[in-house]
Amino acid sequence: MNIETAASQMEALGNPTRLAIYRNLVRAGGNGLPVGKLQLKLDIPASTLSHHLKKLMDVALVTQERQATTLICRANYPAMNALIGYLADECCADSACASDADVAAA
Repeated sequence: MNIETAASQMEALGNPTRLAIYRNLVRAGGNGLPVGKLQLKLDIPASTLSHHLKKLMDVALVTQERQATTLICRANYPAMNALIGYLADECCADSACASDADVAAA
């Protein structure tokens, strides 16, 4: 992963509505959620949901699949894991990692 991709994905998740959408999709697991169910869970207009889903799809965090007349949305777990890995990859590379006691005190 490069810094531009990570920044784009983090920017997309920086919006409270998109973060709520994404968290719901992550919770849904591999089966994902139909767009209609996602809309009901979040209580947002269809056009607003569509706009935010497009942004998440543009940065490859969400995928959509049509099943007959239903659009199923899923979190793209490999992309999520790549972003998490990118953020944690070089943890403490330039110094010793903080001990558990130091982290707990913070």
